[in-house]
Amino acid sequence: MHELSIVMSIVDSAREQVAKHGAARVESIGLEIGTLAGIEPDALEFAWEAAIPDTVLSGAERHIHYVQARAKCAGCGHEFDIQQIFEPCPLCGEYFNDLLQGKELKIKTMTLVS
Repeated sequence: MHELSIVMSIVDSAREQVAKHGAARVESIGLEIGTLAGIEPDALEFAWEAAIPDTVLSGAERHIHYVQARAKCAGCGHEFDIQQIFEPCPLCGEYFNDLLQGKELKIKTMTLVS
C-alpha cells in the first residue's frame, strides 16, 4: 500500500511548514489528486486514519479535489476525458495522446494555527 508512504510524505511536508512558520498545528489541508495518479481513495482514507493521530495533522480538516484526467489526441488535436492511459480518441480512434492532466498529487492549501 503506497498510500501510507504518500500520507507520511504529506505529514512530513506539514511538519516542515508548521516549524517554518512557528505554528502549532495544521487546521486544514487541501489536496489535489489526479484520477490517473494511482491513488486508491479507500486505501488513502485507511492510511490517513492510521498515520495522522499524534501528528501536526491530527484533527485537521481535509479537502480532496480529484482532477479528471484529460488527453489531447496527437492525430486530430481533440481534447477529451480519459479513464485510463491508453484510450483511443473518440473522434479519430488514434491511440497516441498527450496527457494534459490527471496524474497530479499536490498539497494545494494548508491553513496553520498557532
